[in-house]
Amino acid sequence: MEQNDIMQARKERILAYIRSEAYIPMKRRDLRVMMDVPKEDLPLFEELLQQLIDEGHLFETRKGKLASPKDLQMATGSFIGHARGFGFVTPDEGGDDVFIPASETMGAMQKDKVLYKVLHKAEKGKKADGVIVKILERGMQRIVGTFEASNKGFGFVVADDKKIAKDIFIPKNHTKGAVSGHKVVLEITDYGEDRRNPEGKVVEILGHINDPGVDILSVIRRHELAVEFPDEVYAEIENLETEVREEDKVGREDIRDWLTITIDGEDAKDLDDAVTMKKLGNGNYELGVHIADVSHYVREYTELDKEAYARATSVYLVDRVIPMLPHKLSNGICSLNPHVDRLALSCIMEIDQKGEVVAHRIAETVINSDYRMTYTAVREILEDGTPELLEQYREIIPMLEDMEELRQILGRKRRKRGSVNFDLPESKIILDENGKPVDIKPYERSISTNMIEEFMLVCNETIAENSFWQEMPFMYRSHQEPDEDKLEKMEQFIRGFGYHLRKKDGEIHPREIQKVLREAEGKPEEHIITRMVLRSMMQARYTADNGGHFGLAAKYYCHFTSPIRRYPDLEIHRMIKKMLHGELDEKSSAKYRQKMPEWAKHCSKQERVAEDAERDTDTLKKVEFMADKIGEIYEGIISGVTGWGIYVELPNTIEGMVALNQLDDDFYEFDDKNMLVYGKRTKKTYRLGDRVLVYVAKVDRMMGTIDFMFEDDFEMFED
Repeated sequence: MEQNDIMQARKERILAYIRSEAYIPMKRRDLRVMMDVPKEDLPLFEELLQQLIDEGHLFETRKGKLASPKDLQMATGSFIGHARGFGFVTPDEGGDDVFIPASETMGAMQKDKVLYKVLHKAEKGKKADGVIVKILERGMQRIVGTFEASNKGFGFVVADDKKIAKDIFIPKNHTKGAVSGHKVVLEITDYGEDRRNPEGKVVEILGHINDPGVDILSVIRRHELAVEFPDEVYAEIENLETEVREEDKVGREDIRDWLTITIDGEDAKDLDDAVTMKKLGNGNYELGVHIADVSHYVREYTELDKEAYARATSVYLVDRVIPMLPHKLSNGICSLNPHVDRLALSCIMEIDQKGEVVAHRIAETVINSDYRMTYTAVREILEDGTPELLEQYREIIPMLEDMEELRQILGRKRRKRGSVNFDLPESKIILDENGKPVDIKPYERSISTNMIEEFMLVCNETIAENSFWQEMPFMYRSHQEPDEDKLEKMEQFIRGFGYHLRKKDGEIHPREIQKVLREAEGKPEEHIITRMVLRSMMQARYTADNGGHFGLAAKYYCHFTSPIRRYPDLEIHRMIKKMLHGELDEKSSAKYRQKMPEWAKHCSKQERVAEDAERDTDTLKKVEFMADKIGEIYEGIISGVTGWGIYVELPNTIEGMVALNQLDDDFYEFDDKNMLVYGKRTKKTYRLGDRVLVYVAKVDRMMGTIDFMFEDDFEMFED
């Protein structure tokens, strides 16, 4: 047994004794006696006790007695800060977040691991609240922010992460020459206390806030996104072929003569899915979904695989893509480009007129895509009948028409079973050559984008169900039922608009949510109802066990169709190929089954990081876009109400806030129950979903905020 294992075993023995029912909190010396610790082992025993205390497994009271935190109604969790000083703890053991007032944070900062105690349990409509007892581990050693110099030589850094409430003090010998407006990376040297700011030293100057590209670079640094690949990865792929070798085609099903197309956006370069379709003699459809066989090139335990796992996903920022795999693979040998042979893992399904998959098979294949189609071209062919496109693509028109038939059949089937469609407005930010936002356009959804969505959904479900019954190690995409408290809040809100949800045995079926969204379609409140329903939902995540997908009303679901940009898909491909080759014996299955929960947790975490980074760059550019629009008036919809402000979203998806303390015609209070704010004297109300006129009062690029005022108050605006 290794030394680490011996130490861990001894720690477990101490914990087992302290967690036993007969244990009564006692001092260290009494514990030594009770556990009969030999004199020569006393230094090691003390060291182990301190480790357990530092890790949060033990707690030492003011009287010096040792106890299990659980016995003292304490637990460990991760701290989530807020710009207003308060915060929340996400429990390590799962469950709802616990609210921590600003006076009870003990100086905890974003991502700190903490020991906390719940003071008041959750009640209907109100979170549990508590206090931080101890900070176990600091979550952030480096912070990105904007430097502000003083006339005495020292400075402060305002963190870009608004969840860090305090500015960080920078002594004058640690500024690295930064001046006001510089974006910097700092290292924290002293985390401070409740009433004292943290201190740090500047370790990197990224550039001035107004310099092109510095804003995006700041986001990349803040989220610790790896842009360059390690030299070891490049060394591994240096001799990678640009064309498929003949020996790699051996043993694969050759379907290069099948009429095959890809359908993607105009600027897509990593084409990881292709489709084929033919109508069978029995009236059914044979749909082939062919996914790039990335696992053939990204082998387990290589440096390339380790880096892909660490990243876990490609990140799509407003001005660039940070890929999971080097371009030599993602845009090259793994991309299903037209008129070249490519290796694929194919799911070939027979689907009947009701949308049921009546037969399927999974095969390693060699394909050769005939046409690189775009969403725009397919839409213009099927919806507009554009003559020149009909002529250019006449070979595939019959197949596209069959695909459109199947799209409708699959959509009807999903809606019938209760799959929820969220149609929130999305936008694309148009940048000039210097990265300056010049326009914000809504994304156009059409039958072509929906077609590929439907085909990928039915493929993912088929793969997940097949793998479930094969009892193979697997990574599912799970989506839990909505949280009961959030669901109740959502129900109460939509009742105000005349909508109702039916429950059966205290549970709600996704079909009921779908019905509400359908009833709201085309009405003024549509987007706000959709947003409120979405807020009540749990986040989808990767799991080693099949949890089903509530939003899709799917019993089995996974991510199989994008192995170029998602590690879970790549890992699923590996498991399927091992199954096809008879390599998943009992021993190897047990090994993968043991590792899968950890892999799923890591991939879910990295997915959140990517989403946060993508959202942050969008926000940066939206704020920059509004910087020269001070005083301009817009119509918007109230998208959020809080105790400090009213959030308004414009048709171009830009959101700003009307601060309550700037409304001087009355004193306004927040009604959390009905999601509105109201004037105590005038009884004027501002409710979630109301349409309002606002003007742009202030834009702060450093803070990343847009301040609106209601148009009625325009004359009160002072620059």
